[in-house]
Amino acid sequence: MKRLPILLFCTAFSLQILAQDALNQYFEKSIQKNYSYLEKIYKNLHQHPELSFQEEKTSQKLATELRTWGYEVTEKIGGFGIVGVLKNGEGPTVLIRADMDALPIKEETNLAYASTVSTNDITGDHVPVMHACGHDMHMTVWLGTAHALATNKKNWSGTVVFIGQPAEERSGGAKAMLKDGLYEQFPQPDYAIALHVSANLPAGTIGYCPEYAMANVDMLNITIYGEGGHGAYPHTTIDPIVVAAKLILDLQTIVSREVSPLDPAVVTVGSIHGGAKGNVIPNEVELKLTMRSYSDEVRDLLIKRIEEKCIAAAESADLHKELYPKVELLNEFTPSLYNDPSLTERMANVFIQTIGAENVKEVPPVMAGEDFGRYGRTEEDVPIMLYWLGAVDPVKVEEAARTEMPLPSLHSSKFAPLPEPTIKTGVRSMTAAVLHLLKG
Repeated sequence: MKRLPILLFCTAFSLQILAQDALNQYFEKSIQKNYSYLEKIYKNLHQHPELSFQEEKTSQKLATELRTWGYEVTEKIGGFGIVGVLKNGEGPTVLIRADMDALPIKEETNLAYASTVSTNDITGDHVPVMHACGHDMHMTVWLGTAHALATNKKNWSGTVVFIGQPAEERSGGAKAMLKDGLYEQFPQPDYAIALHVSANLPAGTIGYCPEYAMANVDMLNITIYGEGGHGAYPHTTIDPIVVAAKLILDLQTIVSREVSPLDPAVVTVGSIHGGAKGNVIPNEVELKLTMRSYSDEVRDLLIKRIEEKCIAAAESADLHKELYPKVELLNEFTPSLYNDPSLTERMANVFIQTIGAENVKEVPPVMAGEDFGRYGRTEEDVPIMLYWLGAVDPVKVEEAARTEMPLPSLHSSKFAPLPEPTIKTGVRSMTAAVLHLLKG
């Protein structure tokens, strides 16, 4: 009699695996059938990129596709953001996000469908435009998943909310959509999921990272003031270039000596401008910085110590208080992305069942930013999870490992995802993830 519960458990587990296999096969046929359509969409999106806050035509394309499949679509949420809702009986609500914007980069991939677009950015500068971060792939997988769910409603129950988000590259899109009532106007999600293409994982594979996966990202401008004059008479001046040089070195000690080695942090001065002539000491120098962290506590510490070290540098040069450095924290903050551990573990198991354990791996966190993290930082406390979709030709991955030559990174003018099997793997994994959460 004691063996009966074990037998029943094993039988139920076996039936669950068989059911999952049958469902995978069912959706595999759908994905294979629609692949040529998805590849065509991908290439079209790649050829017609739009910059952050300018995604008008892109959002219209996505909205049209969703309406064709029966989604209730609302446009212009947080700019050119779109929300497509499909209700199918009782059950959880799952939010699936794709970002839509491209980058001001001239494409150098030599692809037959490479972008030749150029346009004016929000400052009026005329710039080339390219999907160098894979958002065209994100949208294609998003559409493929939306189509699979809409045409196979008998296999799931609940509500799906597909959002096309603007301006991820400028860290404003998620904030704008939430401010515009995303969680108030539309069904509040029980879960939110997204993916991002990887520039180092081979196509056909998936990477996942529990807990912190991406960093807090801040951009800062610092203006160092001084009292300029003739370069031959430095003793009659207070040289802001020297003050800036001292400050740059002092800033490096914040991470190396004031933050625990167990807490990731970065302070980088990426730009310094001051003066126009070798024999003239200027009145001011401008620094541009990026600051990265995971925890909010470390972020607060970095900001506080940067401000304090600016004051210390000014005082060491005997500058009056009215000439203390000006520290400007730009409105481009991207919060760290924290993948809910429980949700991440569930999704990893789904991916293993869907594409095989040999194609799924845990990957380390990175210090890049991604504003998808905002969807989990609201009062609603929605569990979120973003995973990595391998997008590189496996032959090129092996060649790079053998020759120790780096692959083109995200934001590179030469970054070119391999459409097949990347699209198929993306749709397989995302569809399986949503079905699992919907008890499909």
